[in-house]
Amino acid sequence: MPILVVQKFFKMEAASGIILMLAAVAAMVLANSPLAPWYDLLLDIPVQIAIGKLEIAKPLLLWINDGLMALFFFLVGLELKREFIDGNLSKPGQITLPAIGAIGGMVVPAMCYAALNYKDPEAINGWAIPTATDIAFALGILSIIGSKVPLQLKVFLTSLAIFDDLGAIIIIAIFYTEQLSLTSLVTSLVILVILAALNRNNVTSTSPYIFFGIILWVAVLKSGVHATLAGVALALFIPIKGKPGEPSPLKSLEHNLHETVAFIVLPIFAFANAGINFTGVGLNQVLSPVPLGIIIGLFLGKQLGVFGFCFIAIKLGIAKLPDKVNWQLMYGVSLLCGVGFTMSLFIGSLAFEQTGDNHVFQDRLGIVIGSLISGVLGYFVIKKGTKKITE
Repeated sequence: MPILVVQKFFKMEAASGIILMLAAVAAMVLANSPLAPWYDLLLDIPVQIAIGKLEIAKPLLLWINDGLMALFFFLVGLELKREFIDGNLSKPGQITLPAIGAIGGMVVPAMCYAALNYKDPEAINGWAIPTATDIAFALGILSIIGSKVPLQLKVFLTSLAIFDDLGAIIIIAIFYTEQLSLTSLVTSLVILVILAALNRNNVTSTSPYIFFGIILWVAVLKSGVHATLAGVALALFIPIKGKPGEPSPLKSLEHNLHETVAFIVLPIFAFANAGINFTGVGLNQVLSPVPLGIIIGLFLGKQLGVFGFCFIAIKLGIAKLPDKVNWQLMYGVSLLCGVGFTMSLFIGSLAFEQTGDNHVFQDRLGIVIGSLISGVLGYFVIKKGTKKITE
């Protein structure tokens, strides 16, 4: 019986979001307990891999953020390619509204944050933190509401989150790149040419792609460009069509990776990055520019950007409101877009990795509060909106 209960839980649509939340809560509990030094010690464990003169030495936290998260970005890349070629975003009419909403959901939160932090040359590095949406959490909240949520609303949120992830990838590539190593960049380009040749010659076995993908990750890591982008680049070369009678290599990889990323990679990332020590935290800390900018960006900026840009686009006739979706549901899903968590934490780790623990603590505090407020209010607005549809 317990095994059946566990199997039933993991088949739930909300399961990944629940486990992600539990991992974050566990990190916060540990960080505020007598075990806090052990929690920090675990994340600071040095891990080193050396092959000849090639050496990669990082603390465990950075192996998680640079290594495990590359798998997450690889999955994001696979989903992006499938959606644009053979999915909900393969037709122009399906792209317009979520694309416009995603643009608004990135521009307005960034402006909100920048308005409070533009005078601080270190704090302004975090301008992209509130631009992100955590699709696992957001869809998890929708699934908790139940079957009354229109399918079109889930499709809209998923499509918007895909564009949101694409925006985050571009932001990381352009704005969070360190000093570049020419040798490593050339190596990366050579590997990309090899991957392109494999794709062009209709090589459908995923083994050579994975082999060269690992080399690409090492080269990108050493180049100064963030290593997780290697995952996205690799995904773009995975063939979507298999040989006659064989399944799609891309769809098979996506299917096989989904549970690993949802139930292992993202919870480990959340556990490693959400450990906030609330000792001595008061209103002054919450209202300081960095956390306040993130809270306002996630809560107000996201809803104003997503809902406002979509409203204008629909009223101008550029796009139309999805079937069975009313304005209250659209507003509710705009609130849910303010649940930034995973990607916000990731961007925060890039923005403040060189500026010390104070900014890292502040950005985590803002992300947790802003995401919590957005998620709770989004849940109640959508729940109320679904009742109007059924009445």
